[in-house]
Amino acid sequence: MSITFLTGGARSGKSTLAVGLAGRSGGPVTFLATAEARDEEMSGRIAAHRAERPPEWSVIEEPLDLLNALRLTDAGSLVIIDCLTLWVANLMEQGLGAHDIKGLSVKAASAAAERPSATIVVSNEVGSGIVPVSNLAREYQDVLGTVNSIWAAAAESAYLVVAGRALSLDPPSIEMS
Repeated sequence: MSITFLTGGARSGKSTLAVGLAGRSGGPVTFLATAEARDEEMSGRIAAHRAERPPEWSVIEEPLDLLNALRLTDAGSLVIIDCLTLWVANLMEQGLGAHDIKGLSVKAASAAAERPSATIVVSNEVGSGIVPVSNLAREYQDVLGTVNSIWAAAAESAYLVVAGRALSLDPPSIEMS
């Protein structure tokens, strides 16, 4: 089927847009969450996201094994993956390097693209700001940029979300004469 890729800054409205799109689909929805409630702030964010979702939606909480989580979803269910940003951070925290994360991302994006139902993928855009000072932050920025590129390439449509508005990221066309 198709992947819709939503990227943008933190708190830009990506998750709200994903939930709204899925809600209008009219069918079953599975929310695949990669976040873990490790502190009060994250617990509050997770609670706010849960409150946005209809209670009849299925939820899979999987911080690491995105490919297996996708395989566990009902084939007829639209899937929201929220979000790649935390998934990459979780993998790096487990000691995985850029090459391994890239490989996992290619496999998961391929699995999502092969699903018979739509998939909406949420991820932060972290490459628009300054170059981070620390090596770890620069590595994270680079790895997430690569992961975002993989998912955007696999997507039928990709959008940059700013202030709750989506801007299409269609590839430019070049006319040859």
